Amino acid sequence: MEKCASALVPRTLGAAVLIAGLGAHGSAFAVDYLTAAQARQLLFPSAAQWQDKDYTLSAEQLQAVARAGHVAARSAGWRLTHAFDAQHKYLGSVVVDQVLGKFELISYAVGVDAGGAIVGVEVLSYRESHGSEIRLPAWRHQFTGKTVAQPIKTGDDIALISGATLSCTHVTDGVRRIVAMLAVLREGGLLPA
Repeated sequence: MEKCASALVPRTLGAAVLIAGLGAHGSAFAVDYLTAAQARQLLFPSAAQWQDKDYTLSAEQLQAVARAGHVAARSAGWRLTHAFDAQHKYLGSVVVDQVLGKFELISYAVGVDAGGAIVGVEVLSYRESHGSEIRLPAWRHQFTGKTVAQPIKTGDDIALISGATLSCTHVTDGVRRIVAMLAVLREGGLLPA
């Protein structure tokens, strides 16, 4: 018997407990920062009403997303949360997504206003051992105000963070994909007016 985590457990059980607590690549750094509901409130603080709506993009729409965003569309199914003010005016939409960092998934939310400009990006969960600096306001603020007309690309208008290169790149690609998807839906008259 060996003392492990302040309790007496067999050596093999202690190792199993340790391994079970680690991610697929030995990462024990998973941190949940916000829920989706908290993120949407931060992104649209004046919203009085929320409406969840599922969208399924056609093959033609997926191609339009890839052209507009210069990134693979990845998925036909999307859940959007639309924000409305007290007078039922559409403020914009929030999309929660996940991308792979280096080894683990990063969960984040993107708010895009009714005109197609990014109002903000919030990191919900970060599971990598390094690179959590993408959560810092200075990095996330680089997206604010951008539309599908801007590159939204690391190295061009979004800075890379040393030690978080893949996380920066993958989140940036994900944000660009979301902005392009919302632009395609807006052009198709599928978003609230």
